[in-house]
This record gives sequence, structure tokens and C-alpha cells, in this order.
Amino acid sequence: MSESDPRYTATGTVLENESHGPEFCSYVQSSLPPQCSGTALVGWDWDAVRHESRNGVKWGEYTVVGTWDGTRLTLTEPPKAPQPVAVDVDGPDTTSPCSAPEGGWRPVDPAKATEEALQAAMRIARKSPRYAGTWVDQSYLGDGPIKESEANDPERLVLNFMFTGDLEGHERQLRKVWGGALCVSPAERTEAELNRVQKKVDKEISGLQSSSVDTLKNRVDVTVFVATRELQQELDSRYGPGTVHASGVFNPVTG
Repeated sequence: MSESDPRYTATGTVLENESHGPEFCSYVQSSLPPQCSGTALVGWDWDAVRHESRNGVKWGEYTVVGTWDGTRLTLTEPPKAPQPVAVDVDGPDTTSPCSAPEGGWRPVDPAKATEEALQAAMRIARKSPRYAGTWVDQSYLGDGPIKESEANDPERLVLNFMFTGDLEGHERQLRKVWGGALCVSPAERTEAELNRVQKKVDKEISGLQSSSVDTLKNRVDVTVFVATRELQQELDSRYGPGTVHASGVFNPVTG
């Protein structure tokens, strides 16, 4: 390693037990003492940090900084007490991609804006080989908290579906059973395609920590220890541009 090597950082649990030395945990099992799965830390000194100890296990919460050699993190500075991590309190953006109709989002046939009709529409959509996903949107109700009486009310939501083609045809089919607000939008990949890609990713990507299908972004999200530009280029080449997106347990140190 040289001074020019990029540095990475993360905040989380460091743990050592009889089976392994100090590891930064990507997964922690709640128990006493805890158990974890992670990657080795080089240069760790328990005598230099406050930590818990029980039944031969040592652990604690820290922010670490170091260089990555592909399999382990070598510390380049002493660990610190956990630093605040930005949390997306708003969650994913569920805003409907369709333009609101004249007069705003509202049922076109309130008699068919029911939970039973919603479920029927979902069954119809999922039978299509072009089906790519579904979700409900209530963001048009405003930024404040949604009233309990309005939450998931079929008359107060926009039912969203994505397909890889024939949007008008699918909308006609859905309108036979669903009379609430509706948005039908295009997608590049079907849900079935993304599920197949996820299964391949789980078998083929070395160092994979987790994977999931992101319906809203129409892609497979994977977590590895360090998501390098080279890895993302490899994923784009192997599975198609934009199909798989990698994020890291460790993030580059900026500034």
C-alpha cells in the first residue's frame, strides 16, 4: 500500500472471537455476545479502544478508515467513536412518473376503487410476460403525515404499474377492474428478468454481501465491501448497463 492508495471508511461493529481476529461486520446477529460476518481489519488494537467483552468475544461500535486490498481493510488512522451516518428518512421516491390528469388524481369510477378491485388489477398485471412491478403512491396528498383514515385508502392512492411494452393495451385491461387513479409507465426490464439476474448475481459475484430487486429503479441492487468503478463496469458488461448497481459497505473518504 502507498500514500496514494484510496482510503475508505465505514461506521459499524468490530468484533473478534475464538474463530477469527478483528473483523468489521457487514452483518450482526443479535445475541449476547453478538456474532457477525465481515472482513478482516489489519492494525486493530483492542487496548487502544473502549469495548465490550464476554465469553471470549470482544466487540464495539466504531468509525474506521483504511485502505482496501480486495479482501481486508488496513487501518490508516486510529478508530473513532461512531460518527453520525446520513439516513434517508424519506425512504424511496414513490412519486408516480405519469403526469397528473386534469383536475388531479382521483377515481374515475369510485365503485371500482376498492381493495378487492386493487387486488384484481394486480393479479391481471402479474399475468403479463411484460410485467415489471407495481407500487402505490400517495405523495400527491402532500408532504405532511398521511391521516390514518387516508393511508392505503384505494380512493386516495395512485396505483402504479410498469411494463416493458404495450402500455395502452395493459391500461385498457386494468381499467376493466380498477376505477381508482392509475399510472402505467414503461420499464426496460421485466420483474422476471430481474429475478433471474439476482439469482445469477448471488452465484457469480465474489464478496457479495446482499442483493435485492429494486422495483422503483428497475434494477438489482448489490452490496459488496468496496464498490469500485471497475466492479461497476464489470457488472454493466456482464448483465447490461444499468441492470445491476453496486454499493459498498466501505465508502471512499472524500475531502
